[in-house]
Amino acid sequence: MSDTLEPADSGPEAAPGAGGPFFETVNAEGAAPVLLLCDHASNFIPSEWAALGLDEAHLARHIAWDIGAAEVTRQLARSLDAPAILSHFSRLLVDPNRQPGVESLIPEQVDGVTIPGNLGLSAVEKERRLATFHRPYHQAVEQALDRLAARGPGPAVISVHSFTPVMEGVERPWQVAILWNTDPRLPQPLIGRLRDEGLMVGDNEPYSGRHIHGYTMQHHADPRGLANVLIELRQDLIDTRHGAAEWAEVLERCLVPVLADPSVLERGVAA
Repeated sequence: MSDTLEPADSGPEAAPGAGGPFFETVNAEGAAPVLLLCDHASNFIPSEWAALGLDEAHLARHIAWDIGAAEVTRQLARSLDAPAILSHFSRLLVDPNRQPGVESLIPEQVDGVTIPGNLGLSAVEKERRLATFHRPYHQAVEQALDRLAARGPGPAVISVHSFTPVMEGVERPWQVAILWNTDPRLPQPLIGRLRDEGLMVGDNEPYSGRHIHGYTMQHHADPRGLANVLIELRQDLIDTRHGAAEWAEVLERCLVPVLADPSVLERGVAA
């Protein structure tokens, strides 16, 4: 069997079917006071949307999903014994990490590629996608946070993404990037431990968490005063099972001592 990760990979716990719900819960009863999220886990597009007019080669690219991020998230859920929620729809249908109403929510063009099925959409179609994909995913996140909050301190929220090595012709040298806004409890010690591993770490690079903090964290973690961090891994390092496993081990090694600090699980001042 090929070591290369395929978009349909669903790990030991099967992803939802074509009829939804369009999210996947892994290790729901995990004991750790942590919620793992993967906003762009899948490139799945139900048949009624006719692949948005794109071919398989385009749907396999980074424009449709965060390559490797789902496998890393599943492995971290097991090794940290933490619950995880992963999307089961392509970001091209509607991006769960974008606020409703913004232009990038349903993109018409990504990295120079026009998305035919997203051109000239009616308000009815936009609402349909929010109701089918976006809102149920975020409702699942909210419910998981409620369960964890009722159980004890925290939880800390960790969102796993991946970034393409080259974007619009510009090479990106970082192996891993940590995006964060105003709460340093998780990101700063995590950056330090990753750098102690000899890694090239982007601190709010190639995106700034202060400018593109992401709807998921802004909507769920910040209002609750929960420590949170968005981890971006370079896709060419995690696009195989072996690579994803290696990086899950690196992240576990660095996260465990950071999460052991009681202050990380305190509920801070809501943003």
